[in-house]
Amino acid sequence: MMGHGEGQPVAQPEHFEFTPENIEKAKAHIAKYPAGRQQSAVLPLLDLAQRQSDGWLPLAAMHAVAEMLGMPRIRVYEVATFYTMFNLKPVGRWFLQACTTTPCWLRGSDAVVAACEKKLGIGIGGTTADGIFTLVEVECLGACVNAPILQVNDDFYEDLDGPKTEALLDALQAGKQPPIGSIIGRQGSMAASGKTTLFEDPAPPPLQAALTAPAEAKDEKSNAG
Repeated sequence: MMGHGEGQPVAQPEHFEFTPENIEKAKAHIAKYPAGRQQSAVLPLLDLAQRQSDGWLPLAAMHAVAEMLGMPRIRVYEVATFYTMFNLKPVGRWFLQACTTTPCWLRGSDAVVAACEKKLGIGIGGTTADGIFTLVEVECLGACVNAPILQVNDDFYEDLDGPKTEALLDALQAGKQPPIGSIIGRQGSMAASGKTTLFEDPAPPPLQAALTAPAEAKDEKSNAG
């Protein structure tokens, strides 16, 4: 099966079976939907299958999902080939997703992509010969305020530039995943130069203050009454 771009057909495993743990997770997802609507669980079940298959979705896994949900295989294929979150060929241990949409591009995503290509010796859509890294280009990841961003597997690394990207790749190559989030230590969406407002914690609303008041203060108030 081909989809999500180009490439040669890949060798497919002949068999896939959910682990006992993932069977229980699948049942929990299916139980969220009313009778007759179990096929609505196709997305979370495909995600489970992909995670069990080291980050990609073989045909055998799609067939297992179709059988579990009692739906035609073609319907599962339609979902898997539509959503780019599903990988239809094997990916590296570290799956690098470089956002190059306008905010990240304005903030230097070209340097991030160039650093990945230079350091790893692969282009967009490529996987290193040792199977450690795969690099793809993606649309907006929703972290524009801390652009540019590189998603590594499920985690975001923000405020990158060329050298910081190379340092990140060195750490991943060594099996030492750095703390996720802003590489420059930015908290949330705080300005890069630091706080510009809210320098002190605001006073809590009266009800919250009453509920969180220290026990001593509550005792003193009750004794005074």
